Amino acid sequence: MKLTDITALLPYSKPFLFVDELLHVDENSVSGTYTFKEDLDFYKGHFKDNPVTPGVILTETMAQIGLVCLGIYLLSDTFNKDTVVAFTSADMQFLKPVYPNEKVTVISQKIFFRFGKLKCDVVMKNEAGQEVCKGILSGMITNKL
Repeated sequence: MKLTDITALLPYSKPFLFVDELLHVDENSVSGTYTFKEDLDFYKGHFKDNPVTPGVILTETMAQIGLVCLGIYLLSDTFNKDTVVAFTSADMQFLKPVYPNEKVTVISQKIFFRFGKLKCDVVMKNEAGQEVCKGILSGMITNKL
């Protein structure tokens, strides 16, 4: 499966798509990038006169790249329009702010994938290579009944 095939299967669209490019994927890991453009709506109020990317958006970006893209790859033989992806848990640490127009790289390592549950150790880095946040994320991937 090509990297562009994976991104084409993502169940998101703008303005809630936080994957620009996948760099790598295999059965144990995935990495990709996203640039937080300054015109994104959430910057208008978070924070006034000093916009910062909300932690929930950073978490979502990590989940889209680190869980969903990896899950699509792992289920490439069966992933289709009837596949449902659900975010189930996050244990996050926020270490540095992410500002408008910053490009981040997400690196995810699979902890386990069984019975439709995927759990990963995920790190987000800024362009300087500094960790901005990290955490353990989990999700469920299943087909509609």
